[in-house]
Amino acid sequence: MANFSKSNVPQFSVEVYQNAFLPEGGREVNAIVTVTSTGGGTTGGIPLAGSGPAYGTGPGAAVVLMVDCSGSMDYPPTKMRNARDATAAAIDTLREGTLFAVVAGTHVAREVYPGGGRLAVADTHTKALAKDALRGLSAGGGTAIGTWLRLADRLLGPADAGIRHGVLLTDGRNEHEAPEDLRAALESCAGRFTCDARGVGTDWEVKEVTGIASALLGTADIVADPSGLADDFTRMMENVMGKEVADVALRLWTPVGVEIRFVKQVAPSVADLTGRRTEAGPRAGDYPTGSWGDESRDYHVCVRVPQAGIGQEMLAARVSLILPDPSGAGTPQTLSQGLVRAVWTDDMAASTSINPQVAHYTGQAELAQVIQQGLEARKSGDFDGATAKLGRAVQLASASGNQDTARLLSKVVDVVDAATGTVRLKAKVAEADEMTLETRSTKTVRVKK
Repeated sequence: MANFSKSNVPQFSVEVYQNAFLPEGGREVNAIVTVTSTGGGTTGGIPLAGSGPAYGTGPGAAVVLMVDCSGSMDYPPTKMRNARDATAAAIDTLREGTLFAVVAGTHVAREVYPGGGRLAVADTHTKALAKDALRGLSAGGGTAIGTWLRLADRLLGPADAGIRHGVLLTDGRNEHEAPEDLRAALESCAGRFTCDARGVGTDWEVKEVTGIASALLGTADIVADPSGLADDFTRMMENVMGKEVADVALRLWTPVGVEIRFVKQVAPSVADLTGRRTEAGPRAGDYPTGSWGDESRDYHVCVRVPQAGIGQEMLAARVSLILPDPSGAGTPQTLSQGLVRAVWTDDMAASTSINPQVAHYTGQAELAQVIQQGLEARKSGDFDGATAKLGRAVQLASASGNQDTARLLSKVVDVVDAATGTVRLKAKVAEADEMTLETRSTKTVRVKK
């Protein structure tokens, strides 16, 4: 473990958990990297751009709230009212000095407050004006989410703020623009701001909403009952206001001959970062992790090393936490780092032992995968395949102590024996229960101590 806690850098630590021992001919090295942030933005860390008297006591943040106002939000009529109330609750939660705007989303995107292509500075007066503006929101029109995201990007881009964040609420499918238009918008916005996405009701597409959150390093969830929106938005905005350090990257350096198989976030949820690498010098690449508050996350790093003889040892990878210079001109700062090792041995007990953290998160990643495969099989009418996959999910959830996922699974299958994964598909499943399981399938639990 390495921990750099000088007064002028955010306080991050990196811990590496692995079994470094390989048998003769062994080449695959797995490690779980635990990254912990202790709130560098407020405990002696670097003041982010936008902090200071004009932006409150904490680091500067800019937030755009995107509210679905398509025609389907009028069915039932309470849904639109719940969305307005939830957005008002989120505005109330904004810290004084936060830059913010509200966007109404239909087949076009429209600025609701403050207008004029700008952001307002949150205080008692501007919050009241924004909530007044919300009263004018009504349902009508289509759904083109890419246009909402592009407007949010135009508003957030010029903001003098360290944390740039979007919140997106939708109740329907993205039917009024081509899928490639949404993909292009996500590619354009990626790395420019983070975004939490919420689906309300049951008429939206899980893969669309989770794909938005994944591309923009945010969270995704379902609010099946619109009356729960205000509580969800309040919690979500409290989390955003707790973010203190932006744009942290996980940098992986590997020696000559080492091949990176994958880099995944595995807690608090599974997210594959492998394809999001940007080159950062010879044999080094950066993987985005987004914004951080006081929290801890786990990453699974898997590399393939060259063959070596018994008794040899090598550095398989060096993992560093990198904070870019806010101006973009200076040298990025290394916040903390850890080492992944490979040691070849003829001790069979040592080389065949699986590190508990690696075993646990391998199971959690499989859990997410088999839930999604099982639900797909169920939708396509392959009930035997669905039973096998969801049974395996029940077994994994039980073994790892993932009680939340186990509860969600029990609404889709009747559990006969959790330990062996023996289940029966339920004849009737509420659409909200199935969508909740799919949306939350990537949420994980940490290793039992």
